[in-house]
Amino acid sequence: MLFISITLVGLSTGVFFAWSCSVLPGLKLLSAREYVLAFQSMNRAIQNPVFLLCFLGAGIVLPVTTWMHRGDSVQCGLLLAASVLYIVGVLGVTMAGNVPLNEALDKFDTGAATVEQMARQRELFEGPWMALHNWRSVAAVVSFMLSVLAGVVR
Repeated sequence: MLFISITLVGLSTGVFFAWSCSVLPGLKLLSAREYVLAFQSMNRAIQNPVFLLCFLGAGIVLPVTTWMHRGDSVQCGLLLAASVLYIVGVLGVTMAGNVPLNEALDKFDTGAATVEQMARQRELFEGPWMALHNWRSVAAVVSFMLSVLAGVVR
C-alpha cells in the first residue's frame, strides 16, 4: 500500500509540476482569447478517469496507508503529515479554489465576447488560479517527499 500511495501522490505531483514548468508558461504567451479557449479545453480534458484515479486515489490510499502503519510512530507520523498536506493542500485547495474558477471559466461564452471581455475574464481567472495552483503544487511536492521518506525510514 505504501508503494501505491507513493506512486499515486507522485503522479499527481508530476502533473502539477509539468503544468507549472511547461503548460502555464506556454499559456502565458497566448492572447486573452487563445488563453481562455485553451484553458477551457484543458480543464475539460483533465477530467478523465486516469487523472481522477491518481488525483482522488491518492487522497484515499494515503490515509489508509497511514492507518496501516500506525504501529510505527515515525512512518505513521510522516504519512499522517503527507495525508493532511495532500487532503487539505491539494484536494482541498483544488476543490474549494481551482474547480470553482474552472467552472466559472467554462461558463464564459467565448463566442459572443469582445476582446475587452476576454481580457477581463483572463484577468479574473489567471491570478487567483495561479496562486492556488502554486499552493497546491508545493503541498503536493512536500506530501510526496514525506511519503517517500516514510518509505525509506525504519
